[in-house]
Amino acid sequence: MSALATAVDVAVIGAGTMGRGIAQVAAAAGHTVFLFDSAADAVTKARQAMAKDLRFLVEKGKLADDECQAVLGRVRPAGKLEDLKTVGLVIEAVVENLDVKRDLFRRLEALLGPDAILATNTSSISITAVAAGLARPERVAGLHFFNPAPRMALVEVVSGLATDPALADCLVDTARAWGKVPVRAQSTPGFIVNRVARPYYAEPLRVLGEGAATPETLDAILREGCRFPMGPFELMDFIGHDVNFAVTCSVFEATFGDRRFQPSLIQQELVLAGRLGRKSGRGFYDYASGAARPAPVSLPAHGVPAKASILGELGPMAALAERLGGEGVRLDRANGSGVLFAGTATLALTDGRTASQRAADEGTPDLVLIDLAFDYAGVTRLGVAKADQCSQAAYAEAVGLLQVCGIEVSPIDDVAGMLAMRTVCMLANEAADAVTQGIASREDIDAAMRHGTNYPLGPLDWAARLGFRRVVAVLDNLRAHYGEERYRVSPWLRRQLARES
Repeated sequence: MSALATAVDVAVIGAGTMGRGIAQVAAAAGHTVFLFDSAADAVTKARQAMAKDLRFLVEKGKLADDECQAVLGRVRPAGKLEDLKTVGLVIEAVVENLDVKRDLFRRLEALLGPDAILATNTSSISITAVAAGLARPERVAGLHFFNPAPRMALVEVVSGLATDPALADCLVDTARAWGKVPVRAQSTPGFIVNRVARPYYAEPLRVLGEGAATPETLDAILREGCRFPMGPFELMDFIGHDVNFAVTCSVFEATFGDRRFQPSLIQQELVLAGRLGRKSGRGFYDYASGAARPAPVSLPAHGVPAKASILGELGPMAALAERLGGEGVRLDRANGSGVLFAGTATLALTDGRTASQRAADEGTPDLVLIDLAFDYAGVTRLGVAKADQCSQAAYAEAVGLLQVCGIEVSPIDDVAGMLAMRTVCMLANEAADAVTQGIASREDIDAAMRHGTNYPLGPLDWAARLGFRRVVAVLDNLRAHYGEERYRVSPWLRRQLARES
């Protein structure tokens, strides 16, 4: 089964933000689209919003005026469900309530032809549950667009237990014909993106809960250090804490209390206080008129240490040595365990242990740990954590060595795995479990996270780049530190580690 021909009419039920966006995508691809909503004026308002969006594209020179009019002309209001009986594809985008969706699909199945495809844009409800009780559950699949649908490339094509594989193939081909990047997923809590992305919120919330740094500092470390488009706290404010917290709770409950998805008490307090983020005017940040965003904490300038050296191979941090050399810092080299020396200070990439524990284990009291960066050759901000045993003089030498490269240095209190390293490793761990459980392929998971969340790299590609041995070691050290099942290593990562041996 190939992509739906443009001669096949499409119906979108629900004229809210998502529904109107999906209708615009289908109409722009050449389909006649019938837009239905139970609210009498919702379709009119949706078409007005759509016209505004398309006119903006015309003004920017990204769309011809005649095509703008053609797209709007292909979106037709439907006054009642019976007006949809000739369509070949229905995409439901109504409230996230299983009973509402089931009732709607029962009515649609009785109304439409036997070959019509019933798709739901749900982001969290089981496709298997939606299709249960229908005479033809094999005609039901998830077609999950991301907001705003006309601009976001990703579409998750989700198969329930009964979904016909040929139908899923058709939806993949159709989404691609509509200019989207389709990925396949099996029906599971959160599908791909809403499941794999949970650690991007959970780990920073835990680091915040341990008092390691302020939200604005943690946001800056992940945004400037790892090239995530938004820091986790500003992203939660943008999404809305009511929505983000509800998704986390839903995935936690649907996975029978798996501690990897445990909701945060910090976020629950924000929801209870009505501090929902941008929509309410306050979340982690204040969005009132005139309110200034607090600046991330950066350490004051320190002098360049008189002596610096490298012991062994620095692995991911190798580019730091090149940057230091480019700034005129003379580096002696010798064999060793892959660390930098700055005067009396030892600098090392975090391995999941606290700096204090590692200093005790390795007999290096003046130890300063460096957090993960996407690319040390160009990174503009790094998080650092010093061991409790480390002297202030040694700490100053370590900071000064990084600052000579033009890097802003942000202090993190001594928490296991720091921030970026533990977050990226947990993202990779969750992605690996999704592969293990047959939810999606490695390629589709990485594509989903790049196109659905704009991560700089898919989490499994990132793990391969870091080295699976390093990722597994970080996770093992986190589990040993916290004594929690939350940090158990995915069997898929263990298998990749065996291949590296």
